[in-house]
Amino acid sequence: MIFSTLEHILTHISFSIVSIVITIHLITFLGDEIVKLYDSSEKGIIVTFFCITGLLVTRWISSGHFPLSDLYESLIFLSWSFSLIHIIPYFKKNVLILSKITGPSAIFTQGFATSGILTEIHQSGILVPALQSEWLIMHVSMMILGYAALLCGSLLSVALLVITFRKNRKLFYKSNGFLNESFFLGENVFENTSFFSAKNYYRSQLIQQLDYWSYRVISLGFTFLTIGILSGAVWANEAWGSYWNWDPKETWAFITWIVFAIYLHTRTNRNLRGANSAIVASIGFLIIWICYFGVNLLGIGLHSYGSFPSTFN
Repeated sequence: MIFSTLEHILTHISFSIVSIVITIHLITFLGDEIVKLYDSSEKGIIVTFFCITGLLVTRWISSGHFPLSDLYESLIFLSWSFSLIHIIPYFKKNVLILSKITGPSAIFTQGFATSGILTEIHQSGILVPALQSEWLIMHVSMMILGYAALLCGSLLSVALLVITFRKNRKLFYKSNGFLNESFFLGENVFENTSFFSAKNYYRSQLIQQLDYWSYRVISLGFTFLTIGILSGAVWANEAWGSYWNWDPKETWAFITWIVFAIYLHTRTNRNLRGANSAIVASIGFLIIWICYFGVNLLGIGLHSYGSFPSTFN
């Protein structure tokens, strides 16, 4: 009873703090950046991280097993992973770009986990026989950390594509307008040129930062995903006598691995970096959600214990 109450309190505290952090980010994004507000949002993410950590530890103690046995627990761990990814580069510069991805991602996953859709599986139960193994922590934690990092990196790539597309479109319109106005403005031509150059320089720097962080976060996520798939294969051999069974979850995890392997391969070619590799990462963003949620909608296969409640189906 005590652990259940503590878990309930920590869940709502962490969700409330993340909501406040998102509001602060929207204020600083839409308006002028206020240093005190930004510092408060950074501290809020750290507090949220410790609240979710306390929630996971409390659930671990009360259930007697690591809290990664169902969809609700994996969503909470996914939210914790987003917070962890935010904290790692906390002392680096230009972390605001990454925080705008990790913050909304954390509130989305935690909001969905604490919603009424998953109310039936909020209470921890006895592990199914297939999950009663030491490989549970290794395999599932690596997979969730991989999903979190790949989702954050993919969203950075999506942002890169949006800014690049808008930049190219505006440059096209402005270049046409500039040519037309140059016949009438005369001495203002050089002023317009300097204005466009400064704005384009800022956007180019932003695109480079997005590309930089996207590549590094995706590389980290790909490493976690690889370790998760390999540990899962060893676990499957111990539990079912086969390293690979072409289960729907296994198949889509393998597809996810292939997509991001292609992304990393494109990064080796300098001509394919930037927007070209970002397109591959954006495709990977959709593949991850199919692997994580789409397969769970089916509720079939060897990983059916991670599916949605029967009432939702």
